[in-house]
Amino acid sequence: MAVRAVDLCVALLHERPSIESVSRVLRDHGEVGDLDLGEADVAAMRSAAVRLREVLGAAGADEAAALLNRLLAGAAQAPRLTSHGSSTSWHLHVDSGDDAPWGEWFLASSALALAVLLADYQRVPGGLCASASCGRPYLDFGGGSPRRYCSARCATRERVAAHRSRSTVGG
Repeated sequence: MAVRAVDLCVALLHERPSIESVSRVLRDHGEVGDLDLGEADVAAMRSAAVRLREVLGAAGADEAAALLNRLLAGAAQAPRLTSHGSSTSWHLHVDSGDDAPWGEWFLASSALALAVLLADYQRVPGGLCASASCGRPYLDFGGGSPRRYCSARCATRERVAAHRSRSTVGG
């Protein structure tokens, strides 16, 4: 769920969001059947993505937990199991129902997924790319030092730019 949440945040905030692009991410993460996704749904999901991005950009676990608690208090309902009328395997939902609006579903399920990661790892479950030209959200629940970049490509680009800057200054 958390990987899907971040992939949707990237599609909604760092690419040109459209019904097609959001549908593609949803399908890539296992959504089946008629998605019935409209422009208003994409707009609501984009608003949710802005709020979820704040969690990933939090300075520490306490700030992220406070943000997640606010999101869960405002968006989540009592947990329930659903198989969407036997069309999928059983899974957990915290939105208002199987026909909940996409924006509600995205915010509630993503906040829950990020909250579980924060509780499991006791740290912000991701971050925002440190590259000034990027800023994409990413997940980070691996061991070792916290990540600073969304991808090896951004990290390499920044290292090369820093090296060139030092080389230019040094002569």
